[in-house]
Amino acid sequence: MGINLNPFTWWNGATIGTWFGLRGKAQVGEDSIGNTYWQGGADTAGNPRRWVIYNGSNDASRVPPEWFSWLHHQVDAVPEKALPAPRAWQKPAIPNMTGTALAYRPPGALEMGGKRAMATGDYEAWSPDA
Repeated sequence: MGINLNPFTWWNGATIGTWFGLRGKAQVGEDSIGNTYWQGGADTAGNPRRWVIYNGSNDASRVPPEWFSWLHHQVDAVPEKALPAPRAWQKPAIPNMTGTALAYRPPGALEMGGKRAMATGDYEAWSPDA
């Protein structure tokens, strides 16, 4: 596994073509995870083009909410300038953990032993004769 597959695989980060396309574009910021955000050129509607270069695997759930709003033109300026400071009670954004060891597994899941709590007395099985 000593071969660097990044130039050929899009799911492990930006490919050579992506980095080549960044020439002349401006890096506008970086988030706490290490993703970098870029802007340059215009789309067909005249809006500035914006995109993210992921630090690691390409997973859209790894974009924090404040940068998501910037990417989708909900705010014009970068989040540090356009949004208020985070509140003390706000938790940091975390990516989707499905498929990892940190995924949520309810008490009855097979990975958690497969044992469910017994049904309470308010449950009554359906009967076609009733």
